Amino acid sequence: MAVSDTNETAAVESQARAAENGTAAAKYDRDAGLCPYRLVLEHVTSRWGVLVLMELLERPYRFSELRRAIGRVSEKMLTQTLQTLERDGLVHRDARPVIPPRVDYSLTDLGREAAAQVKALATWTTERMADVEEARRTYDEAREARSRAS
Repeated sequence: MAVSDTNETAAVESQARAAENGTAAAKYDRDAGLCPYRLVLEHVTSRWGVLVLMELLERPYRFSELRRAIGRVSEKMLTQTLQTLERDGLVHRDARPVIPPRVDYSLTDLGREAAAQVKALATWTTERMADVEEARRTYDEAREARSRAS
């Protein structure tokens, strides 16, 4: 049985159990842990995942170059992020058997697609930040006024 078949079966079983119990099953509820879609979304939109994808969209990087370009990321976190994105098929790791060893990271076709989506969201935040800040001010002022009234 394929992984997607297993996931679909688990989802159907979860929904059936929820119906028996008189509760609604959450859209992303999976017995085997996190929903696979949610997990990939977390990888792509994690603090370092976003920055790695954005940087690699420009060009391939060596590990140390990528770390400098991102800034303030530990070697451990960058390694974990790259491994996770590589496992998801978004990043390609090219280890060359030279002295000293050279490892380059680049985006796969799937990774370029994901990075373009992340970049669109980043562009949107840049363009709409003034509106977000205004909404925050309005919210904070209304909340402060409610707490004073209480």
